[in-house]
Amino acid sequence: MTSPQYQPQQYQGYAPAPAKTNTLAIVALISSFFVSLLGVILGHIALNQIKTTGEGGRGLAIAALVIGYVSMAFAIMLIIVMVGAAASQYN
Repeated sequence: MTSPQYQPQQYQGYAPAPAKTNTLAIVALISSFFVSLLGVILGHIALNQIKTTGEGGRGLAIAALVIGYVSMAFAIMLIIVMVGAAASQYN
């Protein structure tokens, strides 16, 4: 009767830690829903930080920029329409 060969298990090590998400990217996304200009500014700063530090959250920062710019464009168009409507009322 032969005994099975002992085969030591290979050491796998630890899985790499997930990349930390940039906090400013999260704040930019949240603020872009309430104050568009603040979301755009913080989104650009977050993208710069992510580029230099290698943190995660690039998608969040880009989403904050898109939402902020679209919201600002919508607000500008709304102001133009309202001013036009008010001006035509006096004619």
